[in-house]
Formats: sequence, structure tokens, C-alpha cells
Amino acid sequence: MNDRFAPRPVAGWFMIGAVASLLFMILGCIGLGMHLTADPATMPLDQKALFQAEPNWVLAASGVGFVIGLLGAVMLVLRRRTAEPLMLVSFAGFAAWLVGMFATPDFRDLMSTNDTVVVVIIVALAWTIYWFARHSRQRGWLR
Repeated sequence: MNDRFAPRPVAGWFMIGAVASLLFMILGCIGLGMHLTADPATMPLDQKALFQAEPNWVLAASGVGFVIGLLGAVMLVLRRRTAEPLMLVSFAGFAAWLVGMFATPDFRDLMSTNDTVVVVIIVALAWTIYWFARHSRQRGWLR
């Protein structure tokens, strides 16, 4: 018989991972809020051009990623099964954000290498958090 996904006691590191996921999403929501309330008139010219070149749908995709991800991370901390589908929706929002950044030539050309690396790391972390939620559900750690 395959015990691979048999229910097991909650691992000691589960809560560390869940809280780390929550902190990541909180920081992302804070960054999103700062981006939404930023005044382009006070920015340097290069940042202002990047800010104005970002399509609204790309910004909305990142908003979906962070806000739904925050809700999913709260569900992880509470050990609820709804964490997994919420984290999948969050990852899909981040993936759309990444695709949108590269699919918009005006925006892509203004991005620095550091900006690109940060976005790729955020998408990779979102995938890792989704995987963590899925793994937790498969192990029976989520109710």
C-alpha cells in the first residue's frame, strides 16, 4: 500500500512555513498599497516612465496575487483546506503579472534587470507557497 499521502501528524516546521508565507503576503500587500498610492509627480523620470507604462491589467494581476495570497496564507495559518485553491489563484495572478510585464514592450523595455529578478523571485515564492499548501493538504494537515 502506498503511504506517501497518508495522513500524518502535523510537522513541527508547518507553522514556521505558514507564518513565513503570511509575512511574505503582508509585505507584498504593503508594497502594492504603496504602489497604488504613489504620486508619479514626485518620482525620478525613469521611475515615472516605468510607473506610467504599466498597464492596469498587469497591476490588477499583481493585486489578485497578493490579496488572494494573503487570504490563502491566513487559511494556512488556520490550517484550513481552502488555503490550497486560494494559493493556486494567487499563483495564477502572479504568473499573469509576469507574463504581462514581458508581453508589454513599453513596460518591458523600461524594466531593469533588478526589477525582473525581483518579479521572478516573487513568482517562484508564490509557486513554493502553493506547493506547500498542496503538500499540507495531501498530508492531512489542513482541516
